[in-house]
Amino acid sequence: MKNAKKRIAIIGTTGVPARYGGFETLAHHLVLNLGETYDMHVYASTKLYAKEERVKHWNKARVHYVPLNANGVSSIPYDILSMAHAILYADYIVILGVSGGLFVPFIKWFTKKKVVVNIDGLEWRRNKWSRFAKWFLKWSEKVAVKYSDADITDNESIKVYTAKNYKTASHLIAYGADHTSRQELTEKEYVKYPFIKEPYAFKVARIEPENNLDLILNAFSKIPHKQLVIVGNWKNSDYGKNLKNLFEKYKNIHLLDPIYNQKELDQLRSNCNVYVHGHSAGGTNPSLVEAMYLKLPVLAFNVSFNKATMKQEGLFFRNEKELIDLMQNTSADAYAEIADKLYKIAMVNYTWHHISQRYAGIIESFDFAYEKPNLQNEMPIEYPELLERGYAHLDRSKLFYESSNS
Repeated sequence: MKNAKKRIAIIGTTGVPARYGGFETLAHHLVLNLGETYDMHVYASTKLYAKEERVKHWNKARVHYVPLNANGVSSIPYDILSMAHAILYADYIVILGVSGGLFVPFIKWFTKKKVVVNIDGLEWRRNKWSRFAKWFLKWSEKVAVKYSDADITDNESIKVYTAKNYKTASHLIAYGADHTSRQELTEKEYVKYPFIKEPYAFKVARIEPENNLDLILNAFSKIPHKQLVIVGNWKNSDYGKNLKNLFEKYKNIHLLDPIYNQKELDQLRSNCNVYVHGHSAGGTNPSLVEAMYLKLPVLAFNVSFNKATMKQEGLFFRNEKELIDLMQNTSADAYAEIADKLYKIAMVNYTWHHISQRYAGIIESFDFAYEKPNLQNEMPIEYPELLERGYAHLDRSKLFYESSNS
């Protein structure tokens, strides 16, 4: 049919509506922003949505359920089954993450479907994976990028990584944050969370080693006059359980379970006096851009990912001592100045309408014979400029994502 909508399948999330996680929030807002223009399909896990919650359509998008967990090792067959089903009807397959990357060549060899891959933030780097799993994920990433029609990176540092390793120019598209909003605290919150009557630092994160929860908790255990609130999935791993057992005894440290209600989360988050961001892996972390959009001053772990997201603004720490120094010696005026700068950056770069239109632009580009640019011997990037902006890893024999024992 001449006027039929283009059919787009989104693969690699636990589903919509989003409850937790960056890719889920991305899929959620792609549906909200592009549902009038395209025939949207999203794959969801039956492990997250109870039977009575499994709607066939959500905001005009068709939801397909897969009886597997979308996270961990099972994400590989989850993504592959989703792709195998999507090729039966979809014109464009948008894959979030690279767990099922080994199936992408089969799509390209046997169909004319267009495949767009968001490689996420170097999933193979995460400490939770075994040596074999890291090897597999890195190989799967390589295959996905090689055979995709377009690849997306969410951070300038990851864009440099794909250019150097795969000789491809990826599309730089981050995440939106304007689904968050500043909320006033009410008496109900003061009763439920009495510790918020005093100034407090805040963090929301998956409880994983690369998010440096142990570093942050150790630092605050040494500054008992500073309050810390962390929201996360403490019960999902031995790492989280051990941290909770060790640090919940400190009166200034408050460890909360996941909060899925957006308003309640924003109430706690938008009323903190400083946001502490410890992520050291990944690309553009959704929790960081959300804090920026909420006009919070941010203390971030000193890695190129975070510096790129914050455009070099904010304050950065590498260890406990530096975090303690920042907490004890940063003035309210300095916090206010940082918060204002980060908010302006978020308003320009991290809104869902802008993000969704970038994805739509890729889909539409295929009508004009778009082909992914291949970079040969040298990248068209001015290294001195990047070095001045803090990407010191580009001036070393090993890059920022490599270690001496990799």
